[in-house]
Amino acid sequence: MEACDLVQKQCKPCEGGVPPLSEMEVQEHLRATPLWGVGQERKHIERRWKFADFVTAIAFLQQVADVAEQEQHHPDLHLTGYRHVKVVLTTHAIGGLSENDFIVAAKLDALEDHAS
Repeated sequence: MEACDLVQKQCKPCEGGVPPLSEMEVQEHLRATPLWGVGQERKHIERRWKFADFVTAIAFLQQVADVAEQEQHHPDLHLTGYRHVKVVLTTHAIGGLSENDFIVAAKLDALEDHAS
């Protein structure tokens, strides 16, 4: 699996009742999104960015919000020190990671590639 494969996909609604990704599946998806790391409890992925200033960080957060709304898969967003952004993705309905988390991660990585 590659990042371009994930970017082409759309998130599927998840109401629970399905298991989280297995460790092997998580590792496969991480190969496609290598800038993301798995949290300590292995129930979320996260990535950090550092921007030049507050306005640029907020503009990026708006882009993240736009992707999240389009995919209907919403991350936890953290802005600290006025320009440090952390995005945390998990699928709350299943208490762990789903492909949706990696789809959004790949789309956020693609945003950065096309940022001006």
